[in-house]
Amino acid sequence: MAGVCFKIGPPRLVGVEVEWFVHDDRCPTRPVLTERLHAALESLPLGGADGTSLPSGARLTLEPGGQVELSSPPADGLTACVDDTRRDLATLRAAFAAQGLRLTGTGTDPLARPREMVLDHPRYLAMERFFDSAGPWGRIMMTGTASVQVCLDAGAADGPHALDRRWRLAHRLGPVLVAAFANSPLLDGKPTGHRSTRQIVWSRMDPTRTLAPAPDHGDPREAWTRYVLDAEVLCIRRPDGLPWTAPAGLTFTDWLRGAGERPPTLADLDYHRTTLFPPVRPHGHLELRMIDAQPGDGWIVPTALVTALLDDPTAADTALAALEPLECADGPRPPRSDAWRRAATLAVADPALRRATLACFAAADAALGRLPGAERLRTAVAEFAERYPARGRCPADDQLDALRSGTRRTPPEEAAP
Repeated sequence: MAGVCFKIGPPRLVGVEVEWFVHDDRCPTRPVLTERLHAALESLPLGGADGTSLPSGARLTLEPGGQVELSSPPADGLTACVDDTRRDLATLRAAFAAQGLRLTGTGTDPLARPREMVLDHPRYLAMERFFDSAGPWGRIMMTGTASVQVCLDAGAADGPHALDRRWRLAHRLGPVLVAAFANSPLLDGKPTGHRSTRQIVWSRMDPTRTLAPAPDHGDPREAWTRYVLDAEVLCIRRPDGLPWTAPAGLTFTDWLRGAGERPPTLADLDYHRTTLFPPVRPHGHLELRMIDAQPGDGWIVPTALVTALLDDPTAADTALAALEPLECADGPRPPRSDAWRRAATLAVADPALRRATLACFAAADAALGRLPGAERLRTAVAEFAERYPARGRCPADDQLDALRSGTRRTPPEEAAP
């Protein structure tokens, strides 16, 4: 676990994963047939070993509900990551527009459409069965949510970029990132009472795989190892078309100790890790998973904000101090803690979250000012701060305003090709 999930070294690489809902441009509430999704993807200049990568190295995948995800390759720094991903997304949007389809950036599908699985891979069928046993939240997550995931190096053994410090800051930033970029106030065409419905959905799912590991002190590698072993096994891969379902309540520790139909292998452990969805997931690098999908090129701001705060030691110190008032030693772990729940419901309308958010944006602004070539990113971050948290607003409020005024006729995506 320590060697595979946490690659130790000075932070340098930056990546981002952006997810999009796909809507029919003429009739957004009509389900998009899988054939049209595949036709759009097949029109792209794909290559790579599995035929799913753009020439830049960015990987394209379909999610269970038909969402499209673009995963950038690791870039040498923030500006390179943003420039490469913007070019890739322009290509992706054009390909889907040629099929009469639009990419919609929002944390939950805002329209009342049938929520169906478009993929029948054994993994997703096992996930569907596993989550259905505990209510509707897993199915909503799989077919009705989308996110921006920022990926950064795990950190060094010690010093200002130490792994344990970056791990702690990534988790403590969670409520601010949820609040500032909340963009999912609607589900099935109706307001839910939350600014980030997506975050509420995640908080109601299986806690053994969606809560953060035990408190963020000590060695993150030990905490993560305990977390992985204590999580319930979601699926067991089998050959010859057999279902991948797992016995109810089986943890990986149980499996190691003799439960299950056969002894587990190292490959089983590696696959088990891919079925865990905490707010911060170590994949060798750190993957921050708490940010709602954003409209247009809105993904750039959270990517720049997170990178600036984690990679600049001065900004990291400022952010940790600003986030300290949000911490609570007792109570549920994120994302079920009080600060995370307030972030999902009130966003930056909550005074404490607004103060912490503005302090983090100010620290990121200063850090971007020290980063060569980041002038345009600094401007984008500053404009977002002025438009939203400085006014006690988040992107979800734009959706709600449009709904109240009766002007919302299509998905909230202003960046059509």
